[in-house]
Amino acid sequence: MGHSAAPDGAPALLVIGEVVTDVVARHSTALAHGTDTAARIRILPGGAGANVACWAARRGRRSVRLLGRVGRDQADWHTEHLRAAGVHSLLVADDTVPTATVIALVDATAERTFLTDSGAALRISPADWSPSLLDGVGHLHLSGYLLFADISRRLAGLARTSARAHGTPVSVDPASTGFIRALGVDRMLSLLDGVDVLVPNADEARLLTGLTDPAKAAAALSRRVPLTVVTLGREGALVAESGAVTARVRAPSVRAVDTTGAGDAFTGAFLAARLSGADPATAAEEGCRAGSEAVRLIGGRPTPPTVPRSGRSPQPMPPHAG
Repeated sequence: MGHSAAPDGAPALLVIGEVVTDVVARHSTALAHGTDTAARIRILPGGAGANVACWAARRGRRSVRLLGRVGRDQADWHTEHLRAAGVHSLLVADDTVPTATVIALVDATAERTFLTDSGAALRISPADWSPSLLDGVGHLHLSGYLLFADISRRLAGLARTSARAHGTPVSVDPASTGFIRALGVDRMLSLLDGVDVLVPNADEARLLTGLTDPAKAAAALSRRVPLTVVTLGREGALVAESGAVTARVRAPSVRAVDTTGAGDAFTGAFLAARLSGADPATAAEEGCRAGSEAVRLIGGRPTPPTVPRSGRSPQPMPPHAG
């Protein structure tokens, strides 16, 4: 490995991904088109990349860094929440575009539907990267959302190239079936060349392979990416290595409240365990435990041990007259 140890003696995890302001709306009845639907609404920090970093810190990884881009107006608020979660943030403040915002509509079954405004998140660019960011890093994780916009895709490619030169393993979460379809499956697969670990959910694995059986899809993907772990929600996860499924891991049985961020929790815990020396199956068990914890919480982050004492919470837009 080409990395050196982090200051605490352990290799760090570097995550590059989006930081998002989440508006989580939980509704117990079907959406009523053209009129009101009662909901419980909260404004929370989120974003797949940031969530992964927070869950990795939660599961014992003491040195976790996050590179992302946010609107300047919310930079302090997000930085404080990341600090409270134990993540060292490397946030680039954008003076032109606001922080990414996601409206998460969570129904009575805890399933979520996202409305996404990528804002500053996918404006992260090669100018925001330096190979020195890999100093002390034992693993680089790239949020798949970076691959769906030209400028952030170039940043992801540059970081991946630097990591390979540095001897640092790279993982990717494919992120979104909708965005994969828009980008094109073949192009998405080409962007995974040189990646060491892939963490898709079952729908993403099916889409990327054209295979309906998640186990067959996992095995097929692991011929391209040597370690592929397919998450199955409440059914657990499949571990595939170099063309064969090597483990099937069960998830704890829990009552889900909100599935937002469950996959991010799995990924963060899985990567933390791997950096601590766990084998893939054991790391997947850690991921399943974190995912089961996540679905019992509102939003995509673990509850931090302390709550930021300062910084204004982003405010929702005032209602229009009508």
